[in-house]
Amino acid sequence: MKKIGLMSDTHGWIDPKVYQHFKEVDEVWHAGDIGDVQLIDDLRAFKPTRFVYGNIDDHKIRLEAPEFNRFKVEGVEVLMTHIAGKPMKYSKPLYDELEKNGAPKILVCGHSHILLVKMDACYKMLWLNPGACGYKGFHKVRTLLRFEIDGENIQNMEVIELGDRNR
Repeated sequence: MKKIGLMSDTHGWIDPKVYQHFKEVDEVWHAGDIGDVQLIDDLRAFKPTRFVYGNIDDHKIRLEAPEFNRFKVEGVEVLMTHIAGKPMKYSKPLYDELEKNGAPKILVCGHSHILLVKMDACYKMLWLNPGACGYKGFHKVRTLLRFEIDGENIQNMEVIELGDRNR
């Protein structure tokens, strides 16, 4: 069993509460708009970290982060990208990736700053967008997701509210 902490859209700043909420996780996943290459180093020093670049990320981050990160955890295939569109209204790059390499069991994305956990009926994949945990953007509440992958089961999904966007 692996415990996962999922975040997105930090835009260069991590609330110290993230480390408390993720202290028991085995891995941290960051779905893009990291904002500062130092943030990657800080997360890696804390826990094993998987990530993708977002639309605000500069060339330094893009040297370390792919647009798509496809991997397996336990028995579950995961695909992470920053800009995905919406379930059944995919961005062109994501649609092309799904058509070329197939659908994962979990799709992780960011970008919208809107928390969304939904089963995508078209590709039969669990769509996870943790919302935004940074303070830049239009969202009102900063959010994270925390869950477990046990074999092929995705379980104990928790939404964590960090507080008002304005800190």
